[in-house]
Amino acid sequence: MAKVKIKLTRSKIGKTEKQKRTVEALGLRKIGQIIEKEDTPQIRGMIQKISHMIEIVE
Repeated sequence: MAKVKIKLTRSKIGKTEKQKRTVEALGLRKIGQIIEKEDTPQIRGMIQKISHMIEIVE
C-alpha cells in the first residue's frame, strides 16, 4: 500500500482539543517531525482536519 509522509509545521498551542488529539493520534510530537503512514481514507481525513498545521513531504 502507498505511504504518505507528514511533517508538523505549526504548534498545537492555542488549537482546539480535537485538533490536538488528531495531531497526537497521527504520532506527531514535535514541530519539524516527519512521520510515514499508510495512505488510507482514515489518515487522509485526519490530514484534512489539520491541513493548516502540517505539510505533505514528497
